[in-house]
Amino acid sequence: MTDKIYNVLFLCTGNSARSILAEVILNRHGKGRFRGFSAGSYPKGAVHPAAIALLDELGLPTDGLRSKSWDEFAQPGAPPLDFVFTVCDNAAGEMCPAWPGQPMTAHWGIEDPAAIDGEQQHHAFWTAYQSLQRRIQLFLALPLDSIDELSLQHELKQIGKSLEHEPTRSP
Repeated sequence: MTDKIYNVLFLCTGNSARSILAEVILNRHGKGRFRGFSAGSYPKGAVHPAAIALLDELGLPTDGLRSKSWDEFAQPGAPPLDFVFTVCDNAAGEMCPAWPGQPMTAHWGIEDPAAIDGEQQHHAFWTAYQSLQRRIQLFLALPLDSIDELSLQHELKQIGKSLEHEPTRSP
């Protein structure tokens, strides 16, 4: 087993909800082997209040979370990325910058909870959180130290497809 820390970037257009949730989940469950980051192609400039509320409700840290541009991760001095996952369909279709470290990429599309208003918004955020958590748990279970690149790329893409219509429970 290696002592390598894997850097993972989660991308979404606005970087205010899904990618932020994924960053927090990975940092919580990555056990020091993974460092999660998030960014957006057109960042909103603020983390969605419902994302912060859900993370607070779950007792997860929110200090330092911010909506930021993916350009920060394509600059000299940015952490070399091992993996980049798009979590929204818009970001998946955009021309991404050249990432330092030549990371493996995959699309893990999640419906946008910020697009839901009113009473259903909390449930939408919880559903997005649960879907991201399941995908991240599958990712963390991969034998990264012993799997070949082609097999790993296949597994990463399958994770994005495998949970598309799974029901979720509310907290």
